Amino acid sequence: MWNNIFSSILTNGTFTGSDFAITTFTAFLCGLIIAASYMIKNKYTKSLIVTLFLLPAIVELVIILVNGNIGAGVAVAGAFSLVRFRSAPGRGQEIAGIFLAMAAGLATGMGYVCIALLFTVVVSALQLILNLTCFGEADQGVRRLRISVPENLDYEERFEDTFQKYLKEYDYDEVRTANMGSLYKLTLSVILKDDVSTREFLDELRTLNGNLDISLGRMIEATDTL
Repeated sequence: MWNNIFSSILTNGTFTGSDFAITTFTAFLCGLIIAASYMIKNKYTKSLIVTLFLLPAIVELVIILVNGNIGAGVAVAGAFSLVRFRSAPGRGQEIAGIFLAMAAGLATGMGYVCIALLFTVVVSALQLILNLTCFGEADQGVRRLRISVPENLDYEERFEDTFQKYLKEYDYDEVRTANMGSLYKLTLSVILKDDVSTREFLDELRTLNGNLDISLGRMIEATDTL
């Protein structure tokens, strides 16, 4: 039984109408699973979702047509390589989704429909679990604090008491000059204490920095590209 599940339904590079229907249906099913799982807890565009849905079937058709023909296979590989230079860089998870869709298409195109479907379900389920458990995400309690300080103000000691009063943790990420050196721009990663009034915290800071600009917001997620 296991041998039948993990064996190809195609023999010697030939296929029948029923074989083509089975592989194509499986490719579309794999694409639907990949696209649906990616839409949960991910940032996406319609273009990406449509691509993830259609790509396995497209790759499956190409592979099933060139199966056993080495010359055609090399030509197709060269054509696929051109796609990379016609595409904008994507996030790491987008690239992983596209590779999964291509792998499903390759497997179905070679007749390994059970392997393609099983692998797609397992990887999509793992991706869904990692997304739902927020695996690898930065601490959502960390915020970005930006303070403008006059050049004649000793910022290294000026805010320490206020920080200790309102913050659990804080760390200086960046200090830079602005306005021809007349201002310092401080950027910190901070974690507020429980039940702290944000307004009181900012009011106390602006009395210490000469009522210059202060901003407090959530950390902006970095865009990872491959």
